[in-house]
Amino acid sequence: MTNIFASTPHHPVRPQTSVRPMPRRERASPRGLVEIWRERIRFRWSLGQMSEANPHLIDDIGLTKQEAEEEIAKPFWRA
Repeated sequence: MTNIFASTPHHPVRPQTSVRPMPRRERASPRGLVEIWRERIRFRWSLGQMSEANPHLIDDIGLTKQEAEEEIAKPFWRA
């Protein structure tokens, strides 16, 4: 018996695109949403501390001072 599917190589439909997970807001439960908000609060707080204590590190992570300030100023519910 011949398996016709095994003889054909797999070719992705669009080889130039990658498979990405769904955005968090589409799959987050209420508990998951709270965790995402906490993560943003911690990240923005850490970024603020870094920009005050060691502003040269902002360049090392690939942000400009203005981009860092904009990120710090965002409320926790905004991505």
